[in-house]
Amino acid sequence: MASAAADPIAPLVAARGVTFGYGDEPVVEGVDLAVRPGEFVALVGPNGAGKSTLLRVLLGVLPASAGRVELFGAAPSRAVARGRLGYVPQRPALASELPATVREIVTTGRLALGRWWRRPTAEDRRAVEHAIESVGLGAQADTPLDELSGGQQQRTFIARAFASEPDLLILDEPIAGVDAGAQRRFRDALVHLIREHGSGVLLVSHELSAVADVLDRVVVLRRSIVFDGPPAGLAAEGVSLGVHREDLPQWLEELR
Repeated sequence: MASAAADPIAPLVAARGVTFGYGDEPVVEGVDLAVRPGEFVALVGPNGAGKSTLLRVLLGVLPASAGRVELFGAAPSRAVARGRLGYVPQRPALASELPATVREIVTTGRLALGRWWRRPTAEDRRAVEHAIESVGLGAQADTPLDELSGGQQQRTFIARAFASEPDLLILDEPIAGVDAGAQRRFRDALVHLIREHGSGVLLVSHELSAVADVLDRVVVLRRSIVFDGPPAGLAAEGVSLGVHREDLPQWLEELR
């Protein structure tokens, strides 16, 4: 996968000296961060470190109070991001009585490619089925969303993002509480997206054991960035991402 230090390609998303706060108290401060095509970056930090706030600034939902953000080389906007950005928030807004099935929801991800005016092609159907299988919902593909558990609904929206084959995929705690088998499928789907489509991925998670072997960088946020480098750099400090699952969460909480 890509090396951020050596790759001269323009980033898909970049924060340059970004600060955001409420009143006089900054939530994130002086953040420099970039994700390039083909790069897999994990953003971690203790609870309350500002991770979700930083994502909202990167997406243009919140305005930076200092510094600047570039999304696909321009100021963040829905027009710029349309069809190029996949985003799965920590708790997606779900209609409690949405009658659409898993397959129908995931198929809407293909609309982001600007093809809403024509019938789905064999390529569209292949991408949808691959996305559904990648999150372990093959047996529930024709089940209405409102009959699924909260975790299955979350996985449906992850599959929708996968199906859109975005240039940049941002995920906020997407697989918390998901079993080991589903985590492996999730990892394989991310690897496919990066290697086959050249997508960049920014993943926020407390638990990285499922993806530890394929990460390019880990960024540790505690209001400002306190570490940005390869997983081996954390391992040198005795923090295991893939062997002892409790190491990273425990170490992050000690940063508070």
